[in-house]
Amino acid sequence: MANHLALEITDLNFSYGKKQVLHDLSLTVAAGQCCILLGPNGAGKSTLFSLITRLYAHKQGDIQLAGFNVQRQSLKALAQLGVVFQQTTLDLDLTVQQNLRYHAALQGISRKKANLGIQEQLERLGMYARRKEVVRQLNGGHRRRVEIARALMHKPSVLLLDEPTVGLDVPSRQAIVAHVHQLVEDDDIAVLWATHLMDEIYASDKVVLIHQGAVKAQGAMTDIMQQAQTDNINDAFFKLTQGKS
Repeated sequence: MANHLALEITDLNFSYGKKQVLHDLSLTVAAGQCCILLGPNGAGKSTLFSLITRLYAHKQGDIQLAGFNVQRQSLKALAQLGVVFQQTTLDLDLTVQQNLRYHAALQGISRKKANLGIQEQLERLGMYARRKEVVRQLNGGHRRRVEIARALMHKPSVLLLDEPTVGLDVPSRQAIVAHVHQLVEDDDIAVLWATHLMDEIYASDKVVLIHQGAVKAQGAMTDIMQQAQTDNINDAFFKLTQGKS
């Protein structure tokens, strides 16, 4: 596994008006690593994703994607990024294939290369036979698979997943979690996965626990539990985010 840093965030601060929502937040994700961004609602996870993707501009701190500075080298930096947002952004009236082709065209990928990429990504997800189905006919889990395929079409270095399994049934969630971890292993991609669902964390994952816009703990699950002096991740999460002693 490569160990160069694919995502590097240093001393990031951000405010909405006078309300500061991120406080000196720093984290790194290496190539071939899945980093779980764990935090309760309102912790600052979505704000952080908005800053990484340049939906918002930050004034204090630094964000680098595969060595490119998000502010000074925006185009090169964002070309390294694949994103699956919490809200679905597929065109429901187009087929799976049409959605992916449209995204490929926006990325400047040729039709021939796009078709190969579509086949590769959908086959990995067990979705290739369904490429001509209209997205509206798919269930939530299969729509999510299409969004993951789309995010990977241009071979990014970093994949951001903003609570991608919210509202899905357990088998669908487990399938997506397993697929993403397989991507990390096979493609050496860096994944930053925002969630508050503990059962989505693998023992091999790095965990960054944030609360009220600041990093409260980071490391392997065992490190987080040790810091909270508990023997399971649920109790550690509660203790570190509720201020219980």
